[in-house]
Amino acid sequence: MNIAVILAGGTGSRMGMVDRPKQFIDIYGKPVVIHTIEAFEINENIDAVCVICTKEWQEDLSIWIKEYDIRKVRWIGDAGKTRQESSLNALNAIKDDVRDDDIIIIHDSARPLISQRIINENIEKVKVYGACDTVIPAQDTIIRSVDGEHLESIPARRELYLGQTPQSFRYSIVRKAYDDYFSLPENERPVMTDDCGLVLASGAKIGMAMGDKLNMKMTTMEDLLLIKSIVRTSR
Repeated sequence: MNIAVILAGGTGSRMGMVDRPKQFIDIYGKPVVIHTIEAFEINENIDAVCVICTKEWQEDLSIWIKEYDIRKVRWIGDAGKTRQESSLNALNAIKDDVRDDDIIIIHDSARPLISQRIINENIEKVKVYGACDTVIPAQDTIIRSVDGEHLESIPARRELYLGQTPQSFRYSIVRKAYDDYFSLPENERPVMTDDCGLVLASGAKIGMAMGDKLNMKMTTMEDLLLIKSIVRTSR
């Protein structure tokens, strides 16, 4: 079974949203999170969907799922205080219904323009490697600075990629990574920004699926305007 996990627990603070998180903003009559879920709803390789959401928005989410005839959502789980806690909550929500070799595709709800190719390529890469990250090559020179004021080094651009989502795994692999991470005392857990960081730290090999520029994450108002223009032209 291939299960998509949609992380919709963010607050949208960087966008300065007051009345609602960014994933619930309306884009042409439909919330961003529904645009995102629909990409997995129509994919023939996705069997079920789990959405992680803050409690205060779960009723709205349930209403939208019915309104837009979303049929693959089987679980709605509580968002955690961190991304890692939210992903763990998703793994716990589905644990009684999955097998070790099932594929878990974890995706940001604020990336509504994900393509069917990216979803399918993630699944195929997991079949080969057991884990997969979605990436695009770095096109600009990357500068490393330790203090934020002086240039420290310039890594070789040909070796650098920008990470996107989804990040996808065999259930047994991502489950072990999260169990190991949360078995540590809280003050000893290394800072991780995504799921692949935990899986890589557990010693697993991670393949790469090629993302694309349209699979952008909505972080700023400029991103929202760009996504809206793309959605408008594709209608």
